[in-house]
Amino acid sequence: MTPTKISVTRLPHAVGLPLPVRMTPGSSGCDVCAAVNNDVVIYSGCRLLIPTGLKLSIPEGFEVQVRPRSGLALKNGVTVLNAPGTIDADYRGEVQVILINHGDQPFTVKRGDRIAQLVPAAVAVDAVFIEDEVSDDTSRGAGGFGHTG
Repeated sequence: MTPTKISVTRLPHAVGLPLPVRMTPGSSGCDVCAAVNNDVVIYSGCRLLIPTGLKLSIPEGFEVQVRPRSGLALKNGVTVLNAPGTIDADYRGEVQVILINHGDQPFTVKRGDRIAQLVPAAVAVDAVFIEDEVSDDTSRGAGGFGHTG
């Protein structure tokens, strides 16, 4: 598979931190680090926007999803709040990660901590939503949460 190249601009507060990288050859996600200058505490039940110090130039037809790191969730109860978050191809601002502490202890984010995974993905379709006065019927109908028992 030929890699898709995503250009990265490093902001001054990310100098010295690694670029997103897959930790093993079979990994889907690339770990991204916290670009905080001082330790930041996320108290139990609280959320905080953590900077990465990176801007991405994502090619048209792709997105980058922001996903939690399983070890952070298991060990500390800390996860990405809007998982998966989406970084659109036309966004050129700093990538920041909303972390929430579901654990029972305060969690300290230190400079360089791996806080999330970035997963590049192709956008499958170019959809256009059109209004229609009547929706078509299916066997499921309006069955929602738990509709299959």
